[in-house]
Amino acid sequence: MTAIDGPRLAPASGVARSLVVFLHGYGADGNDLIAIGREWRAALPDAAFVAPNAPDRLPGAPMGRQWFPLTFRDPDERRRGVLAARPGLDAFLDAELARHGLGPDRLALVGFSQGTMMALHVGLRRTVAPAAILGYSGMLVSPEALKTEATVKPPILLIHGDRDEILPVDELFAAIDGLGAAEIPVQWHLSPGLGHGIDGQGLRQGAAFLGSALRVKKT
Repeated sequence: MTAIDGPRLAPASGVARSLVVFLHGYGADGNDLIAIGREWRAALPDAAFVAPNAPDRLPGAPMGRQWFPLTFRDPDERRRGVLAARPGLDAFLDAELARHGLGPDRLALVGFSQGTMMALHVGLRRTVAPAAILGYSGMLVSPEALKTEATVKPPILLIHGDRDEILPVDELFAAIDGLGAAEIPVQWHLSPGLGHGIDGQGLRQGAAFLGSALRVKKT
């Protein structure tokens, strides 16, 4: 099990009362998403942010990392991938919560693409429910397994572009159906004209969702 680490941002208030963990997409690294934490610090002043780098380097590329290999030739590779990557991520989450003296219910997971696959897989199988799971441009791996494997039902918001060329918008609706079949409530937003990415509206909705889930008091 490879130990993981990545860039961090201290809470704007100086005291961490929650932890927001960004899980990047295939071929990226933690630096790609930690910038969102800088945008959200004002809205989430008591949140510490961290964006761990996935454990494996991208084969044949000078930069970039992966939570698990993707060849797109094996229909079961995502299932095997999330299963293999889960222990390392779970250990990181527990250690990071302990670093800040926070309970497991003060955790929010924010994923993009492959990171959303990890956020949903790991977050729904924690011992204690995270405060929230926010997924951008992702998919739910093995939805049929949720009925027997899901241990918690945290608040979930999924955001997806209707022009996504990497993970088509059908994956959003498949995730909604899979979560619903497992009786896990989910909110969702479709971003018109957006491809495989995150737009300003998605960032604003994400910040508002996390603020509500983490019970941020407005001043």
